[in-house]
Amino acid sequence: MAGYDDRDGFIWMDGALVDWRAAKVHILTHALHYASSVFEGERCYNGKIFKGHEHSLRLLQSGELLDMPIPWTADQIDAAKEAVLQANGLTDAYVRAVAFRGAGEEMGVASLGNPVRLAIAAWTWGAYYGDAKFKGAKLDIAKWKRPSPETIPTAAKAAGLYMICTMSKHAAMAKGCSDALFMDFRGFVAEATGANIFFVKDGEVHTPLPDCILNGITRQTVIGMLRDMQIKVHERHILPEELEGFEQCWLTGTAAEVTPVGEIGPYRFEVGDLTRRVATGYEQLVRS
Repeated sequence: MAGYDDRDGFIWMDGALVDWRAAKVHILTHALHYASSVFEGERCYNGKIFKGHEHSLRLLQSGELLDMPIPWTADQIDAAKEAVLQANGLTDAYVRAVAFRGAGEEMGVASLGNPVRLAIAAWTWGAYYGDAKFKGAKLDIAKWKRPSPETIPTAAKAAGLYMICTMSKHAAMAKGCSDALFMDFRGFVAEATGANIFFVKDGEVHTPLPDCILNGITRQTVIGMLRDMQIKVHERHILPEELEGFEQCWLTGTAAEVTPVGEIGPYRFEVGDLTRRVATGYEQLVRS
């Protein structure tokens, strides 16, 4: 497959569809130097973006958290995403919206004089973890920690928060793993590089409290599904030593969807009945 900069199709940029290869920014774009960028990842199933409006609202919220108001409404962003899908003839796709400080009057840390730009692309993308979606992903334990909300706006889906994700995923892949699990700044279990995490013990579900990690839209969806299934969900701080006692584990995220986990470092988990029920139920929900 061609690189992401060399494909046929169209990308929406600042209010207009442009040829895929012409969707470019200047080298002095502020976001490239100072991480003034927020984004959303969404999936379209059978021609409908799952919870697309919620993603648009979160994009706007992320911009506000970075002191970077995005000059488009959620409804306008929704319409732009639909235009991208239609222009590219896509009904099942991954959609990426990214807002960022562009090139302008400022090239220092301050950027109030630079325009906030918005681009939306879409492409076909299969299972994020490949066959791990069926047999269980293998996770490394990252050396980096998720930061305190006193140091960075952890509720934003901001590009800068993913720097340690890239490094941790590279380290995990070098060990033959699919991904890496972070602890947070206090030492509690946090999340994977691009997905939230759930555990099962004695028929009940445990998941980290999102007080310094992104409260994922897929995470919220799965918690709602579990409660509808009359399964008790504990949102709480989880200590690393508790991993040994959990029986099942899965990841959630727009790209990851619901992916079973078979290993985290020295710990092993079964791809059990509840994990499969949640994965199947989620697949049915997004396509309903």
